Amino acid sequence: MSESVNFEDGQKPEPDLALRPHSLGEFVGQEQLVSHLAVYVGAARARGEALDHVLFYGPPGLGKTTLSRIMAEEMGVNIVMTTAPALERAGDLASILTGLEQRDVLFIDEIHRLRAAIEETLYSAMEDFAIDIVIGQGAGARTVRLPLPRFTLIGATTRTGLLSAPFMARFGIVNRLEYYSPAEIGRIVRRNAALLDLAVNDEGIEVLSSRVRGTPRICNTLLRRLRDFLQVSGQSVMDASFVDATLTTLGIDALGLDAMNRRYLEVLIRDFEGGPVGVETLAVSVGEDRETLTDVYEPFLIQLGMIKRTLRGRVAQRRAYEHLGLDWREPLQGDLL
Repeated sequence: MSESVNFEDGQKPEPDLALRPHSLGEFVGQEQLVSHLAVYVGAARARGEALDHVLFYGPPGLGKTTLSRIMAEEMGVNIVMTTAPALERAGDLASILTGLEQRDVLFIDEIHRLRAAIEETLYSAMEDFAIDIVIGQGAGARTVRLPLPRFTLIGATTRTGLLSAPFMARFGIVNRLEYYSPAEIGRIVRRNAALLDLAVNDEGIEVLSSRVRGTPRICNTLLRRLRDFLQVSGQSVMDASFVDATLTTLGIDALGLDAMNRRYLEVLIRDFEGGPVGVETLAVSVGEDRETLTDVYEPFLIQLGMIKRTLRGRVAQRRAYEHLGLDWREPLQGDLL
């Protein structure tokens, strides 16, 4: 299933997009990346050309989709949005590509999950702006080459290692998005609180910024939940004590870990003596699929220095024991080989 967005008709943003920035100037964080994108967009727009194909990668929730929308909006073109699992057959991709107009943007999320046949179809579409369609069956089948408008493909992925080298080489612009600093998250909180008509003081912003795992998506989700609690509490300002108490009620601890993060650490330490243990075994034990663990939960735990990925599996670090109030167990000799 794909979604088409037209940025030339002045339509009102959907409710769930209300907090997202709509220009590179409004985008907070990723400063070097954004400055480079401004150059690429400005140059392409001045020449009247389509942007080079773009690949965004990094942990989820950092703004890959938002930046894609912004780039299309700044170029003044339409964007068609879809996900790789939704493209089941080469015909699904062909119908989208033939519906694009000159300089339009095609955004594919989770692009590492594309089927091989669809990825191969994209090769000629990205390089030659044409696709080959097979008409008929058997001995009477023939191939027809359909020309395509010069479009921009923007792919988003959390796992570049699953992209083939020939596919990666066809992207002219490749950028990694990093976790946000507390100061950058604080700027996002201040901006979005104003959009939601919420009163929040500096101390409240500081508490929230320290507990969203450097991720704007989590920040926006928690800000909406704080608004709900504030509305029924009768309190007028989100101060530090209110934010702390509400986030604790929601299961978000002082480091920003939620119940699933803590369950991961508890299973690793209590059930497997801190590791090493394979990710497949961990996934079964915590009741999540492997991809969710590796893409959603582990990156931040690694950044905090709570776990390590080793050749023999995942290993808990001293900080994980301390955070859970457990006694530190020194890894056995050879654990980290």
